[in-house]
Amino acid sequence: MDLFEGLASKIKGQDKTLVFPEGEDKRIQGAAIRLKADGLVQPVLLGDQAQIEQTANENNFDLSGIQVIDPANFPEDKKQAMLDALVDRRKGKNTPEQAAEMLKDVSYFGTMLVYMNEVDGMVSGAVHPTGDTVRPALQIIKTKPGSKRISGAFVMQKGDTRLVFADCAINIELDAPTMAEVALQSAHTAKMFDIDPKVALLSFSTKGSAKGEMVTKVAEATKLAHEGDPKLALDGELQFDAAFVESVGEQKAPGSAVAGHANVFVFPDLQSGNIGYKIAQRLGGFEAVGPILQGLNAPISDLSRGASEEDVYKVALITAAQSI
Repeated sequence: MDLFEGLASKIKGQDKTLVFPEGEDKRIQGAAIRLKADGLVQPVLLGDQAQIEQTANENNFDLSGIQVIDPANFPEDKKQAMLDALVDRRKGKNTPEQAAEMLKDVSYFGTMLVYMNEVDGMVSGAVHPTGDTVRPALQIIKTKPGSKRISGAFVMQKGDTRLVFADCAINIELDAPTMAEVALQSAHTAKMFDIDPKVALLSFSTKGSAKGEMVTKVAEATKLAHEGDPKLALDGELQFDAAFVESVGEQKAPGSAVAGHANVFVFPDLQSGNIGYKIAQRLGGFEAVGPILQGLNAPISDLSRGASEEDVYKVALITAAQSI
């Protein structure tokens, strides 16, 4: 089964609701109509009512049955409740006046709809930069209990092969505890895509073949991740070839349950992770799906500003699946 067919089968009938804060955008509207027609997601378009209707008219879109929320026309009682909840959530970091200004930003408004359980998740970023999506999520949704950081994973798909690469989007530098946390988060993401996780923590060294602080960090991260989930198939430090190629794994890391069989790859820093997934995408012919934000209390997804309607549709499926 195709990766997205599998996700669709999981969320169909779950009646999940997602808010799209960029409701005036043609790509968002096209994806929302498809999601509604396919019975997979109840979309909520957020934005200026007149502009949303103008886009729909210009593209012959029928938005019948799709909820539209215009923050400027939001009922006063609900707006006050949202303002009070935001001030309380910020715990004195923002005055009511500042919070009111924040809610004029659709990214904050949409995030508050998620926080107040009005919707199950949010998909944004087709128009706004990553920071505009991630900042409200960290300030309001915050991380899951036990998590200190969020991270960004990509699911890499080519034929029947599915791999998870992380962190490729969020944390510039990873210390050992953060790398361990990313490993556990990524294993959870793998399971969502029906991947039985075998997690490799990557390095330029395999089992002490080289020395240095960077190697020590990965070895320590492996130890911490094992402590966090002793039953998880996980190993490090491993070079990529030792992690991925069975014959190399047998030679460089004999006895490892992961070496040569890994399908979840945790990179030691953002630079290597970002370079790695793009090499696999551009030279290896893999489809890169993501970034999938991991570690948040509720699903918030960040699109690329170059996203197509199809990208929006697929990210919405991922976001809905995360909310189950």
